[in-house]
Amino acid sequence: MRLRVVGLVLAGAFLAGCGGQSPAVPRAETPLPPGASAVGPSASVRADPVALVGLWKLAVDGEPEDTVLRVSGEGDLAVFGRCTSLTGSWQANTEGQFLGNLNGFSVNARIRECPLAGKQPTDADFMPAWLGRVAGFRVDGKERLLLDQSGATVARLMPGAVPTPRSDLLPEMTGVPVVTDEIREQLRAVAVPLPSPLQPATTGTLLGRWQPAGKDVGAYVEFKANGQWTGSDGCNGEGGRWTAGAAGSFLALAGPTTLIGCANVPVGAWLSEASRAGLDGAELVLVDGGGKELGRLSRR
Repeated sequence: MRLRVVGLVLAGAFLAGCGGQSPAVPRAETPLPPGASAVGPSASVRADPVALVGLWKLAVDGEPEDTVLRVSGEGDLAVFGRCTSLTGSWQANTEGQFLGNLNGFSVNARIRECPLAGKQPTDADFMPAWLGRVAGFRVDGKERLLLDQSGATVARLMPGAVPTPRSDLLPEMTGVPVVTDEIREQLRAVAVPLPSPLQPATTGTLLGRWQPAGKDVGAYVEFKANGQWTGSDGCNGEGGRWTAGAAGSFLALAGPTTLIGCANVPVGAWLSEASRAGLDGAELVLVDGGGKELGRLSRR
């Protein structure tokens, strides 16, 4: 079982000043261990999502050098700048897959040095392009590497980030995350293999539009090549990020949605709870970490 908690949306006054230069990301390509897949560890090695939890200095193109990434054990993700705060959620698994999604944005409008002060944020302000490319992770000594689908390094997480007190936020929202035994157990849970006779779905076989099998209620899911998915439960629009890997390993994040009541089909919940995706003939079957079938989809 993977931990899933919707990220907090933070608002209020923030510290002054935006600036600094983005550090160069070390090496465009990071060699993978022998036998490893492009994203994730080799079959005999398990990745440890607990190793991601922490307060990190973020080295990535497009972000100031003093940017901090906070990864909490409860599933919250935050990017703290001097005058902005981005918040959302993350998921990772023992296959080495990682996804992050940011949907909360705040800026201190009283700081004139902030480029975004007094401006309406765009989609790019909510979700940095670099995070949209991340699909996996790897431990590299004391650092953590966030990888794209091919295994290339997108961002480097370095220890040594210092919690910055913020008068408008509780310390537990910005400080060093706590890891409990329960969090360790949940994050390190290993998904069981796909049950027979399901065949592993791949990125290529997942791409495109699907609807709940045997139902015509307007619900659908569309997997896009850029790692985004969009859909509807029949009356509420949904969307988020997704990635697929070896042996049908699957990871998806769902963003905020409306709550209009209807005879809906919870396709977004199926995706966010799924640990593996398999094919039963022409039907796509989503399965949780314990091997329980969550739902079936057919081509639309």
